[in-house]
Amino acid sequence: MPSLDVNKLPAHVAIIMDGNGRWARKRGLKRAEGHLVGIESVREIVTITRELNIPYLTLYAFSKENWSRPRSEVKTLLEFLDFFLDKELPMMLEKGIRFNMLGDKKDFPGALQAKLDGVMARTARNKKLHLNIALSYSGRKEIISAVERIADDIRSGAIKKIDEKSFGKYLYTKGMPDPDLLIRTSGEMRLSNFLLWQVAYTEIYVTDVLWPDFRRKAYIEALQDFTRRERRFGKVKEG
Repeated sequence: MPSLDVNKLPAHVAIIMDGNGRWARKRGLKRAEGHLVGIESVREIVTITRELNIPYLTLYAFSKENWSRPRSEVKTLLEFLDFFLDKELPMMLEKGIRFNMLGDKKDFPGALQAKLDGVMARTARNKKLHLNIALSYSGRKEIISAVERIADDIRSGAIKKIDEKSFGKYLYTKGMPDPDLLIRTSGEMRLSNFLLWQVAYTEIYVTDVLWPDFRRKAYIEALQDFTRRERRFGKVKEG
């Protein structure tokens, strides 16, 4: 495998973690088994990201639309989230990882809301890696919410005008750089309502690897691909 140029690594990686169900179906297993193994991939990717000193990682775990899945599957996903928070908190504290949730926390049961708040509070001073998990997340809803709050602030006189920079302050990702690299597993070619404002100039990498199989080798290959790209941000290359 070619070496990885750490000087060209992205500052912010976002990942659409797709393919848990297909991974389980291919093996004659229940979908829950795919989600459970997918948690192992989360742990590995977080660990590698921290090792590489990439400061921001955003993982798309549960969309607004996912609430329409069968009740038993949703219940299992919530149980796995609860399990993940308990199991990974010591690692986050040890490795200086700050946990943050992107999405509508109020959609979750009260006990899980409290746990999310607790993990965010306990890791709030960590600075080595900002780990964002998108939960009950919708890119369109995020933008609409931002517009509503901007309208309120304009009416109250708190702001006079709005531009791209000030708009970003009303998003869930306030204070964070936009993703440099968006990875989507399982080969699907769509954004699935994820970070619609933030990925305007993001490099996109799609792999056929299903999320439970997305481990170190596949992640490094995605990062290597990014380091070979020339980012233009809409500008024409001279010469």
